[in-house]
Amino acid sequence: MTISAEPLIYGLIFIAVLAMVEGIYLTVFGKSISLNSRVNRRLDLLEKGGRREEVLEQLRKEMSQHMNARGIPLYAILADKAQKANIAFTPIQLIAVMALVSAMAFVGLSVATEAGLAVRTVVAIAMGVGGVYTWVNNKAKKRLGLIEEQLPDAVELMVRSLRVGHPFSSAIGIVAKEVADPLGSEFGVIADEAAYGRDMSEALKAFAERMDMQDLRFLAVAVTIQQQSGGNLAEILDGLAKVIRSRFKLFRRVKAITAEAKWSGMFLSVFPVLALIAINVLQPTYYDAVKETSLFIPACLVVGAFLVVNMIFMKIMVNIKV
Repeated sequence: MTISAEPLIYGLIFIAVLAMVEGIYLTVFGKSISLNSRVNRRLDLLEKGGRREEVLEQLRKEMSQHMNARGIPLYAILADKAQKANIAFTPIQLIAVMALVSAMAFVGLSVATEAGLAVRTVVAIAMGVGGVYTWVNNKAKKRLGLIEEQLPDAVELMVRSLRVGHPFSSAIGIVAKEVADPLGSEFGVIADEAAYGRDMSEALKAFAERMDMQDLRFLAVAVTIQQQSGGNLAEILDGLAKVIRSRFKLFRRVKAITAEAKWSGMFLSVFPVLALIAINVLQPTYYDAVKETSLFIPACLVVGAFLVVNMIFMKIMVNIKV
């Protein structure tokens, strides 16, 4: 029995691409860009001597640069995710990272495999673009998840600030100082924008639309209604915090209930691919008898289409909105 290691090499190179992208990101921006930092990035930049207006300009540029670059060919597939992840790389730098990791993947494929030049080129580009997209998508999911977790505590902190007599702008500033990233820096930008004359409700609406998060829209609408109609904002936000926390608790419960179905769907989707890789590793000549027939390529395309449809339907079945 002949054993081929090429499929495993492809997988290892793709993992190396993901690690390389993360390493480049941390090397360029340091630990201050990490979501796990206790001191939010805005405060870290201010403590390093940055002026308030310069820090505000830098953070605003990072928050909007990706959507402003949607006109770049093929970059639109990354723009929305990169914006939600608040990737500090500029669009040009992110494209340069794609090119760099694609080149490194090509070198790795050239050294470790015997694939043809065209195959190595296509696979290397796919790994570079796919690796960066996977990395950005994971960053976006993690950041949105952290914002959802932090939001109820941040709103309750605003409620306590309002009840002791602070104005709403000061309550936003307290959240910006006391809450870690990612929400701390976001509210810090809102506080700075309000200090320079922007309407607070407009800043909250822009934040909610940029993150595309329903709970943030609730917060923006509550503040807007209070500004236009009056009322006890502390009581409104207290009720909102309870609603957000209840929705989050319900979401976690639904996630726990659907976990088995999600893992089953993931297994059913990944198992055919793993089986194909295992066959090619353990018996590289398994398909030689049919590989040259006219129906081989159409059959592969049909099987691939069925796998894609299976993944889509599996995701739809367990994607329950709360």
